[in-house]
Amino acid sequence: MNTATFNNEHATDISPVAVMQLKNTKMISIPEINEPDFEMEVLQSRQPVLVNFWAEWSQPCRVIEPVLDEVAAACNGRAKVVKVNVDDNPNLAFWYGIHCIPNLLCFINGEVNVKMVGTASKEAILAMFLPPAKAIPAMRKGWTAFSTSALKPSAEAAPSFPEPNHQTTMLKA
Repeated sequence: MNTATFNNEHATDISPVAVMQLKNTKMISIPEINEPDFEMEVLQSRQPVLVNFWAEWSQPCRVIEPVLDEVAAACNGRAKVVKVNVDDNPNLAFWYGIHCIPNLLCFINGEVNVKMVGTASKEAILAMFLPPAKAIPAMRKGWTAFSTSALKPSAEAAPSFPEPNHQTTMLKA
């Protein structure tokens, strides 16, 4: 996987003016999806889909949430923005190699186009919808890390879980 990491020295420096602007921004509730919904909502979607892999306890996830609300508003029906809680959906996190959060995957035609790890600006996140050759230069402003490798899960990487056996076995004491 081709991954580059860049330190954005302004990523955590939020001015009081920026905080006031975020407070005055109308927030959009980004829908949360789970494993059963993932194929229909993301892989079979005719629109590009930005998936935010997140967790409630993560401070960086809280920081990027208002930015993703702005991205969802900017997409205005041309693309979908959804989120997946990694604690509630560990199989999806495993399947797509999510090791750090927030982790943004942009799906186009059911395949990962670009992957971004960490916080980023609205412009850098919107650039994820571009073809990778154009997205990478546009993303260099205001992002922490990305990958453009094809993350199409292989059959070998797919978790195989046995069907649950609902029979109860009595143990002799």
